[in-house]
Amino acid sequence: MGVTLLAANRLGEWELPLFVHVLGAMVLVGALVLAVVYLVPAWRGGSLEGATSGFRVLLYAALPSFIVMRVAAEWVADKEGYSDLPDDAIPDWIGIGYIISDASGLFLIISLVIGGFALRRARRDGGMGSASTRLATVLVSIMLVAYLVAIWAMTTKPG
Repeated sequence: MGVTLLAANRLGEWELPLFVHVLGAMVLVGALVLAVVYLVPAWRGGSLEGATSGFRVLLYAALPSFIVMRVAAEWVADKEGYSDLPDDAIPDWIGIGYIISDASGLFLIISLVIGGFALRRARRDGGMGSASTRLATVLVSIMLVAYLVAIWAMTTKPG
């Protein structure tokens, strides 16, 4: 009657930062999916309510979760010693994550600015401008695809 120990787990310094990073990334991807769900019908039908909801999801869910994800990524990199390495010594999967998060952060800010101005103009004029909604939808869709690539890179760790 022996008890076999299958796995021993000891909390490391990187587990809390990694949990916060993954949680932020999951909320961010979920927020982007929800924003696309609102923005695509707003693009097709010119719905002010859909565009407003999509903008609010980006502002109140995607932006804070992006900040949490990015700060926690730096926290993990610091705990694991990756922040002290030269650029050519950083693993490829971390480089992919940095490139995607930097570009998507810029796309998120652009989407928020475009969406904010479009909603302000739509409320003033009484109609929804489709060009700005289309641009915001395309940018959010690009971010979503890019984050799927980042998820692949973080889970498979190529290079």
